[in-house]
Amino acid sequence: MKLITIEEHTLDTAVARASAGRAAEVSPHFATAYSPAGGLPYSPTAEVLEDLDQGRIADMDAHGIDVQVLSNLTTQFLPADVAPELVRGANDRLAAACGRHPDRFAAFASLPTSAADQAPAELKRAVEELGHVGTLIHGRTDDEFLSAERFDPILRTAAELRVPIYLHPAPPTRGTSAVNYEAGLDPVVATRFATAGWGWHNESGIHFLHLVLSGALDRYPDLQFVLGHWGEMIPWFLDRLDEALPQRATGLDRTIGDYVRQNVWYTPSGMFTTPHLRFCTDVLGTDRMIYSVDYPFVGNAGARAFLENCELSADAKLDIAHRNAERLLGI
Repeated sequence: MKLITIEEHTLDTAVARASAGRAAEVSPHFATAYSPAGGLPYSPTAEVLEDLDQGRIADMDAHGIDVQVLSNLTTQFLPADVAPELVRGANDRLAAACGRHPDRFAAFASLPTSAADQAPAELKRAVEELGHVGTLIHGRTDDEFLSAERFDPILRTAAELRVPIYLHPAPPTRGTSAVNYEAGLDPVVATRFATAGWGWHNESGIHFLHLVLSGALDRYPDLQFVLGHWGEMIPWFLDRLDEALPQRATGLDRTIGDYVRQNVWYTPSGMFTTPHLRFCTDVLGTDRMIYSVDYPFVGNAGARAFLENCELSADAKLDIAHRNAERLLGI
């Protein structure tokens, strides 16, 4: 069974260096909370993150991963004056890695969202010239969701190119973290609570819901999104959302549930637990589920076995393993 995983990360050194200042403003204790020296989960070394050649491929081979769809980290924290150049270089380097290993890698483009007027052209270049299969965006830019007016050309361009937007978690705004997650807690605990433990998954779900409620998917009804971590909390409240926000309140063309079922693809992002699988496939089915590990924040070990040994039908497993990714991304 061919296995494609689509939320697999790398770190571009130039991007990381230039985005460090803004990242530290938003989440001051992030580097400590996720230091490899701390021994806590989701804390890979920079060397593993940066590897786009034999070390990464050897790990894929050892655990039965055939193709990774790569994505860069932290680009939404880049200052506007340097973002276009640095994102262009990062996209070029991902394209070079895909060129060296065309049977093993594909890539999502990064976008210079802090220089929003230049992002559509970069998305078009990355897709049409470099062969990237969509874009991955890390949370808000300058505390704004993609539903903000200045980002609408990004949505329009993705819709025109017929490529998806992967809405990836990022730390909440400084104010949100201070009020909701810190409140006297130990800084490492508060940071992990605000990020991988809870907060940034909640933020990602809210991000997509803002796009829906703003009418973005009425303007671009065929635009597709990907949500990791079993749909970033949305499936658990989908019926409640439809009940609390019916069309007579929202004025939208469809129900929230319709947007989720028709415009969202979801992935596990390394959360390989049977109750999550059962619930999400009950609510959303398997025809829009794609596999992901969240490598190297989660290791590849056990990823293939979870899918192979789960209770789904053989046909559903093939959809999740590779056919849905091939259908969405054209790989």
